[in-house]
Amino acid sequence: FGMGALGDWGAHILDTVHEFLDLGLPYEVDPIKLEGWNTYFFPMSSTLRFKFPRRGEMPPVQITWYDGIGNYPQLPDGYGVSKMGDDVPTINGQKASAHAVALNPGKIIYSKDLIFKGGSHGSTLEIIPKAKAEAMKSKLPEVPKSPSNHYENFLLACMGEEKARSPFEVFGPLCQTFCLGVIAQRLNQKIVFDREKKIIVDNPFANTLLVGNPPRKGWEEFYKM
Repeated sequence: FGMGALGDWGAHILDTVHEFLDLGLPYEVDPIKLEGWNTYFFPMSSTLRFKFPRRGEMPPVQITWYDGIGNYPQLPDGYGVSKMGDDVPTINGQKASAHAVALNPGKIIYSKDLIFKGGSHGSTLEIIPKAKAEAMKSKLPEVPKSPSNHYENFLLACMGEEKARSPFEVFGPLCQTFCLGVIAQRLNQKIVFDREKKIIVDNPFANTLLVGNPPRKGWEEFYKM
């Protein structure tokens, strides 16, 4: 039945922090809030907390995911307005929620010393509040101009002329993270995941959801890891 808002929008919002902080798979997914939950389809709104362990010298990370109408995170001081990325696909020639509003789909990243605001898709991260960004302007690196758009990159990667911006080693673990989130949504239960053994701890039913239906006869080889 798909992956709901998490699988749809998460790929455009959580990919930045997931890739560049080398998060891999979470060890815990906790459904903090599921509004309109049932066992058949996705809740009307959800708040999920993903916990990732220390990775080498990098500290543990928590990601809190919000979806649904009116289910918003608390905005930090100086957030301002948000707008969609320039590469958001159009619908009948018009961008969905392209105008700047208080809160479009996007992300807020808290580091030890800085807070970053980002929209969806390929939007550029901003340091907030604006005064802090202005004070640091001379020290910040320039954002490199993309040599190709999303669609060109895919075709050029197929021809071996560019590296895909979302290759298997990037989107594979990201999609697996979303799958664990969807299982937590479906069961309305906290999931504790063993990252080494790739199993959900003490929950046999949840583990069956990791495997899915067996492949049709003759297709088994394509399901081997």
